[in-house]
Amino acid sequence: MAIKSDRYTYRITWSEEDKEYVGLCVEFPSLSWLAESPESALKGIRKVVEDVIQDIKTNGESPPEPISCKKFSGKFVVRIPPEVHRSLAIQAEEEGISLNRLVSAKLSQQ
Repeated sequence: MAIKSDRYTYRITWSEEDKEYVGLCVEFPSLSWLAESPESALKGIRKVVEDVIQDIKTNGESPPEPISCKKFSGKFVVRIPPEVHRSLAIQAEEEGISLNRLVSAKLSQQ
């Protein structure tokens, strides 16, 4: 499958230190691109990612899969201190909901 650079997860943010916008790619955390406008930062980081993907393929390696293409099961294990587990279990019981539902709701809050 050909991986396209436009399927990766990009973020544009302001750098007060550099006084420019920074283009970032989640799947390639070591890459960045500085530009005077957000649009130029996005264009720049996408080009850098495209070039890196080409280099990776030229070396016979596989680039990382874009997060947008990954399948997620909806399950993950989190270790927490026993007292936090107890507190959450009590709260869930008091609210008449499962611990899963309580934790999912808390994680979903922004």
